[in-house]
Amino acid sequence: MQKGYVVEFCNLELRFERRQIQSFVRELIQEGYSLYWNESEGEFFISIRMGRKLLKLYFQKLHDRYKMIGDYVVRDERLTGMLEKLINTTRGHAVVKRVKERQTVIENIMFGEIIRSVEVIGMEQKIIFQKKPTVTTEDMMQAFQSKRAEERVIAVREELDRELMILHEAMILGDTNAILQSKGKLELLRIEMLRLEM
Repeated sequence: MQKGYVVEFCNLELRFERRQIQSFVRELIQEGYSLYWNESEGEFFISIRMGRKLLKLYFQKLHDRYKMIGDYVVRDERLTGMLEKLINTTRGHAVVKRVKERQTVIENIMFGEIIRSVEVIGMEQKIIFQKKPTVTTEDMMQAFQSKRAEERVIAVREELDRELMILHEAMILGDTNAILQSKGKLELLRIEMLRLEM
């Protein structure tokens, strides 16, 4: 465990099949993590021992699939790498905040790829990378074939409203990190809405 190394995984939107969760559990065991898991009718969770603390990863059951939910703070570099690999392989969405000493790097990830990376040092912020939004023919075909597209539009609108309220509160409080995180989430939601409405 590296001292002063903290990574926050926020606003996760990862979807799994049961076998992918089982594969992740096997990988954690192979890496030497002490853990246990439990499954109820509506959720599956994995508890990983991190020194004196437990890190609980929650997976909500959606029919025959699972969705990873919650925000997680990880202080272990190996586990961080495994979670990042999971985001990539499931083509998931997340906001990842890396804190190291005085520097914070916030990455917005959509469909498993970093679309925006911002560096924050004190009150200064600098955009390191920003991908121009592109919609492929494959993305459009998946959206047309997906039965959940119409449902997701309603959910995204609600998330946009909630996130705008969070941004408003953060601006009133002058919380720079919360403002950046909220703007990142709004950008992800904006791009998702564009893809859904095409």
